[in-house]
Formats: sequence, C-alpha cells, structure tokens
Amino acid sequence: MSAITDHPSARTVPFRAPSARLALKSVSPSPGQVELDGAWWPRSRDLSDELSALADVLDPLWGRITRIAVNPRYWPVIPHRIFANGHVVKVGWFTTELDPHKILLLSGTSGPWDLLVIPPEVSAPSAARLMAAASAGTTPQSTATALLTAELVDAPSTSAAADTGGPDRPGAEMRPYAPPPRP
Repeated sequence: MSAITDHPSARTVPFRAPSARLALKSVSPSPGQVELDGAWWPRSRDLSDELSALADVLDPLWGRITRIAVNPRYWPVIPHRIFANGHVVKVGWFTTELDPHKILLLSGTSGPWDLLVIPPEVSAPSAARLMAAASAGTTPQSTATALLTAELVDAPSTSAAADTGGPDRPGAEMRPYAPPPRP
C-alpha cells in the first residue's frame, strides 16, 4: 500500500556554527622559538561551543587537534572533552603552567600551537590590533599577557571618549574580565 501526500518531502539543511574569529601567523619558525602562533577572539565564555568552532577550523590547517589546554582563570566552566569534526578532543587546564590569556592546542601530526585569547568583551578595534600583533611574523616576541596589558594601557588613550555602550561600539574601552565566583 502506498500513500500520497500533498506535502513536499523534508529537506535537510546543514547548520553552520559561526566561524571562529582567528588570525594566524603565515609561517612559524621551528617550534619552541615562537611565543604565539596567532590570536583567537571567542564570541562568548561558553568554552564548549567556542572550542568546538575553533577546532573545526584548525583541524584541516594543522592536522587533527587531539588536546586543548586552557588556564581556568577566565573560563567559568571547562568541559572535559569537546567534539570537533567527528572526533573527540580532550580539554585540560593548568593554573600555573599556562598564561591565563593563552590557549594551547596539540595536534597528532604537527607540534603544539599557542594562541592569544582575546576576551570576548574587547572592542572590535582593540581586538583587531591584538590579532594583528599576535599574528605578525615580524613583531618582537611577546607573551599573551604582555600584549593584553599593553592594549589595556593604550586603549583608553586612543578612544575618542569614554565608554559609549557595548563592547563592539567604537570608543568602548577594554576591561579585564572578572569571572563569577565558583561555588
């Protein structure tokens, strides 16, 4: 027995998460000589969603990402694992070994990769300057915290006025993030 319906068949439409806001160095010297390999500007402090989007972008570029390490200072919740490109990526955290403004990604085929993490609440102009500095191959070696500290000092003086609204509006100052207290 067959049935005839007036309804068109359902179509599957793929859902695409927003791509990661990322700036990478074009070529890195030998491992161990570079402090930062680029910069990442997450859209939120939801590490599960943000890391999945980041690993989805980096897997084809750097090889399969197998582990990610973060400093928990600015992340309210750290997942034990995330899913990216059909595989599991283990996530760990280090309080003293890892700069709080940096993320470490490990790939099975190429060495470790260090990215400056630009806080999501940073203004677009400040984020653009930080991404350019972290991904430039000609800038002097600098730590993630040193880059953010320099931007914190310079951002208020380059603003036309005091904070004029949300973090993506021109003139908004960059402020350090204070995470909610842990229970």
